[in-house]
Amino acid sequence: MKINKSAVLGLCILAICNSFAFAQKVSVQSPNKKINVGLFNQQNGDAGAWYLKVTYTEGDKTTEAISRIDLGLVRADQEFAKELAFVKAGKATPINEQYKAPHGKRSVRSNNANEVAVSFQNPDKTKMNVIIRAYNDGMAFRYEFPDKREAIAMKDELTSYSIPKETSRWMEKWNTANEGFYTAMVDDKVQQQEWCYPALFNTKDKACWFLMHEADLDRNYCGTKLSNVADATKYKLTFPNPRDGRGTGVVEPTISFPFKSPWRVVIMGNLQDVVASTLVDDISTPTLLKNTDWIKPGVASWNYWSSNHGTKDYKIVTKFADLAAEMSWPYTLLDWEWDSMANGGKLEDALTYIKAKGVKPLMWYNSGGNHTSVTSTPKDRMLTHESRVKEFTKLNELGVVGVKIDFFESEKQNMIQYYLDILDDAAQYKIMVYFHGCLVPRGWSRTYPHLVTYEAVRGAEWYNNVPDFTMAAPEHNTILPFTRNVIGSMDYTPVTFTNSQYPHVTSYGHELALSVLFESAIQHLADRPEGYAALPDAPKNFLRTVPNAWDDTKLVDGFPGKDVTMARRKGNDWYLAGINGEQLEKRKTIKLDFLPEGVKYKLTLIADGAYDSLFSTQYLVVDKSSSIDVRMLRRGGFVASIIREQ
Repeated sequence: MKINKSAVLGLCILAICNSFAFAQKVSVQSPNKKINVGLFNQQNGDAGAWYLKVTYTEGDKTTEAISRIDLGLVRADQEFAKELAFVKAGKATPINEQYKAPHGKRSVRSNNANEVAVSFQNPDKTKMNVIIRAYNDGMAFRYEFPDKREAIAMKDELTSYSIPKETSRWMEKWNTANEGFYTAMVDDKVQQQEWCYPALFNTKDKACWFLMHEADLDRNYCGTKLSNVADATKYKLTFPNPRDGRGTGVVEPTISFPFKSPWRVVIMGNLQDVVASTLVDDISTPTLLKNTDWIKPGVASWNYWSSNHGTKDYKIVTKFADLAAEMSWPYTLLDWEWDSMANGGKLEDALTYIKAKGVKPLMWYNSGGNHTSVTSTPKDRMLTHESRVKEFTKLNELGVVGVKIDFFESEKQNMIQYYLDILDDAAQYKIMVYFHGCLVPRGWSRTYPHLVTYEAVRGAEWYNNVPDFTMAAPEHNTILPFTRNVIGSMDYTPVTFTNSQYPHVTSYGHELALSVLFESAIQHLADRPEGYAALPDAPKNFLRTVPNAWDDTKLVDGFPGKDVTMARRKGNDWYLAGINGEQLEKRKTIKLDFLPEGVKYKLTLIADGAYDSLFSTQYLVVDKSSSIDVRMLRRGGFVASIIREQ
């Protein structure tokens, strides 16, 4: 019998194609067709274990970004993982929503994606849906139990991302305050432990970057983290540790029905796409606030960095009020221990002085309760609804417009509920809120736009704490724009020219650049008044006028750990900033092709001078076709204001 090799080959190809088509049960593609999310069955059938695969296409090249995202939940009564039967998949539905944000990296935003809802049932015939979305700048999915029933504990989430060792990554070791350094790892250097969000990855072929996170966390769940303890190549979503929050609160969340989990979010594309993304906010629940006019982003003076107990001293408090007034900053913060103020006046005296200067006061609070061992006062005034109502009523009377609440130390469900209770009550009294010693952003600034910033970063405060921040800060600063600050406001407390307890080795140009590179809706500029008073006119005037809420954001150039240059727009004007995280001087030619066509601008470039504490200033007229040459010292930096000509 003669075998037709061509026919056999054709049948083999057909069999492979049919197998692939059968295995990939569902596929959803981003509107720009660059990102594809496929749903696969591990047993190549209609029941069993299920996983997602994510690919990224740029031009004619397709990269397998994430080869496998395992799916599954374990409730106290039932499991939804190994024996899930496929029921149906809905038609791809476009999500097309426009909204405005009062602060952040972009004022006008869009929530545009293609969505597919997939229905499963377990052997007990209980339904579970997986909602999958593909965005132009990433993908997301969440679990849903559509039926109503009594509340029950979630024992585990089995979501797990398979990432080969050849993928480069920048990750922060888990800590409850989210205030660690990022570690760069690849191949045999990949460590096994628990990790904070967000985590940054770059595929082996360098074609695709992605940032892993979660969004739209609500009272019905706990915060999760990533763990590759069991397998170096698998990052499993993991519930909080029992010891977090000094052991208060339960690890396993109790969920009510119908139930939707937080979104599991992967921001994806090139580095420009990642830095510009607002996906974590876009996918989160819209605000119910009808009036947000009272939410005013701005710059604040802050005395803690230069004097840890400065708010106990009335004269120091008034000096920082004078600084805010002199620099045209709208706010000054009274940090911890304001209830012990002395040396010329008490709290009410200080508030009267501050307001007489045309400055608005902000005040610190200890989150209180047994979840923190920090005894600094005032403590416990935020702990219950009744105590918050009493305190917010008083703050309204005193003219205080915002509160900084510190030391949460847990992401268990009880603490998530506490965060959101604070935000609900603060909204009723038109009090802006920012959290310290806290979780990283989860999209809450869309739902609660009066949440103006979070710490959750190893920031300049650490010059107070340990000597090792001094030499680590330059590189660390170049990683944050690609990681932590992508997902929401970041209260790093930047722009310090003098020294705290431990010195900085960043140049003055580097420090000035952080006012643009780091986005925070309340930007605490942390130096003492003498540090700003000693500045030349150009950098001083720059700090008087630099915005901190933006209409657009673009990454111009950079690589995490090496250097970064970013452009941000406010109205018709642009602000450009760059820093060098390395020990060698660098020269860059920066194209201004992000400017609109046919418009002239006045550019003021403030760059490193001959040595770290000197500036060099140039004035130019530029347009879209222009470029500028910039020299950055080792650990140096620069800024430029690009003001449209009238």
